[in-house]
Amino acid sequence: MQYTNQPVKLEDCTNAGPGSRAELFLVEGDSAASFVTRLRNAEFQAVLPMQGKPLNAIRATPQKVAAYPLFAALANAIGTGIGDGFHLANVRYAKILLLFDPDADGIHCGALMAMYFYRWMPELLGSGRIEIVRAPVAEILVGPDRPNQFPLSDDEFHAICSRERTARNPHFRIRHHRGLAGIDGTVLHRMCVDPATRVSARLTPHDAEQAIAIFGPSL
Repeated sequence: MQYTNQPVKLEDCTNAGPGSRAELFLVEGDSAASFVTRLRNAEFQAVLPMQGKPLNAIRATPQKVAAYPLFAALANAIGTGIGDGFHLANVRYAKILLLFDPDADGIHCGALMAMYFYRWMPELLGSGRIEIVRAPVAEILVGPDRPNQFPLSDDEFHAICSRERTARNPHFRIRHHRGLAGIDGTVLHRMCVDPATRVSARLTPHDAEQAIAIFGPSL
């Protein structure tokens, strides 16, 4: 994926606004956005697609950041303003959810967005409202009488595969996911969209500082 200045279209929810329980999903591309939009609760869950990898907001000039379509659409959707004009009381969503593909590009996108929030919306980042949602890296079939496994990391994936191979499980199969749209809708809704069952972690300033140390200087 490359940087792009294509238009960004927000699929907003019905009840966004200061003090609401609304959520904003940020996803990779129109295909993922369309899929998540079909699964979300339109009353309180909004979806905003990225078009390619985000701009490196640590290195970019303020003028370039302000003109970048994704960041402009994101700031407009969140409602707080950015930089010196930021006002947390105006935030339209209780949570900003980064839902990216479970691959190297997705990790890179998460790092770039962490850098953006750290530089331009540090109060929002510090408020605990931004979370990274963990999508399963694959589906592992282990037998007709056992539930399929959905590992959330490469380490978990390799551990399950090693266990099943060691056990010589004849039913062992792997279904690799090609992006969010390649995940079964029921699974994606349960593990990534539904607030009651999804797996997510808060993004912290420390996470952003680690991203800057790894990615910031070299991009």
